[in-house]
Amino acid sequence: MTELIPAPRSATAGSGEVRLTRRSRLHADTATQGVAHWLGAALRQATGLPLPEGREPDDAEGGIGLRLAPGLGPEEYRLVSDGSGVLVEGGTAAGVFWGAQTLRQLLGPDAYRRAPLDRDRVWTVPHLTIQDAPRFRWRGLMLDVARHFMPKEGVLRYLDLMAAHKLNVFHFHLTDDQGWRIEIQRHPRLTEIGSWRARTKTGHRASPLWEDKPHGGYYTRDDIREIVAYAAERHITVVPEIDVPGHSQAAIAAYPELGNTDVIDTTSLSVWDTWGINPNVLAPTDNTLRFYEGVFEEVLELFPSEFVHVGGDECPKDQWRRSETAQERIRELGLADEDELQSWFIKHFDAWLSARGRRLIGWDEILEGGLAEGAAVSSWRGYAGGIAAARAGHDVVMCPEQQVYLDHRQDPGPEEPVPIGWVRTLEDVYRFEPVPPELTPEEARHVLGTQANLWTEVMEDHARVDYQAFPRLAAFAEVAWSALPAPAERDFAGFQRRMAAHYGRLDALGVAYRPPTGPLPWQRRPGVLGRPVDGPPPSR
Repeated sequence: MTELIPAPRSATAGSGEVRLTRRSRLHADTATQGVAHWLGAALRQATGLPLPEGREPDDAEGGIGLRLAPGLGPEEYRLVSDGSGVLVEGGTAAGVFWGAQTLRQLLGPDAYRRAPLDRDRVWTVPHLTIQDAPRFRWRGLMLDVARHFMPKEGVLRYLDLMAAHKLNVFHFHLTDDQGWRIEIQRHPRLTEIGSWRARTKTGHRASPLWEDKPHGGYYTRDDIREIVAYAAERHITVVPEIDVPGHSQAAIAAYPELGNTDVIDTTSLSVWDTWGINPNVLAPTDNTLRFYEGVFEEVLELFPSEFVHVGGDECPKDQWRRSETAQERIRELGLADEDELQSWFIKHFDAWLSARGRRLIGWDEILEGGLAEGAAVSSWRGYAGGIAAARAGHDVVMCPEQQVYLDHRQDPGPEEPVPIGWVRTLEDVYRFEPVPPELTPEEARHVLGTQANLWTEVMEDHARVDYQAFPRLAAFAEVAWSALPAPAERDFAGFQRRMAAHYGRLDALGVAYRPPTGPLPWQRRPGVLGRPVDGPPPSR
């Protein structure tokens, strides 16, 4: 009856069904009008039914009602399907929207199509009552568009896929050594030079293969505005990431003065064409600070999110050790070492963002040398960084690479394309637990939620991204939303049964997921070197 993903908190079956017909109407109050527009558009194209919208409930056959219910929580919803029609209530418009996503699932896989397959089909919703609410407020997906650029249409598509799975934070990884993807008006060379590389490594960095053609692209300011608005209509927050002080060669290639010019000839650098940890990092100068303040000023104009991600990971300190400019800054500030210099760099932008009503979040390396006051942490190197941050009173998003890096391979078999990292099966992701048991209840309140990460070094197009993301992102979405038991007690067999129906939805959406039986012939990448890691990943 309810092959729903993610699983709701409770679902009680009734004894009949609601039929949607050409007489059915969609009615919403003022606060839920935006949800009605989205739901009406989605269902009209799939069903061919007119579903006219109105403000007041009526006696029209098989009507759908959307309204707020003050007693429900911010993202909580209640869906009741009975003899009077379908009613979706939520504590806010976001809750109503998640209930509308559930309604779409109840209508069957063809409700996800863009045109009706059969205009004479009878569309039904079983009589039932669903009470539902999310476990976490941060249910995220990080998409790396720096290593391989995803055009705007692909980003909008992923926002739809997130919404269909009740994910609500889109972490937009916009800059890295291999490309700068956001237009900054005051620094035009960031995209003129920094958004294109001459060639691209194919496979892992040890691979001998190259794609010898330019690769790149970027989002204009209007593209970004459109993406943010499209996400907001789906109750998704877009959190931008601008990497500092490491992962910055594309910026240095565009503006060589940003690099450590007293150590290397930064004018010889180009946008990086391979993968790994890059030694070319930003110089800790006032000029660099002013430059990036200008960047962040434009970022804040475009992104209204509470959090702004500044990276902070994988910043080698060798150039700073050799740089007299960096060493003089360490002495001037009375710092102990280069780790504290990076901490000073991050703290500067923490204070700068805080003064503008925003909050800084960074990868767990920002803990090294002292965590900036007010900063939040994306804990990626296992659980340890998140545990340390939560115990120190800082908010945390749990995204350990051992569990939820979806670029890691899904199976140990030889046909897995470009195998990276540990084997993380669908069941492994389903049994991921975001809150470490070491935390006390008070400390655990600092776990804002969890996030799956898609790094795209070996994902050259949207089909490769789909293959790595799905079906595991569906399992992750249930972990992030549903009140599941302890990992060992979770009903994976039941989840697999529900996935059998969910694959039909993914098919209708055109998702090139990994089939349960293994990759299809055109999904394989024979001869392209990966970097598999044998054995089980560390648990912490």
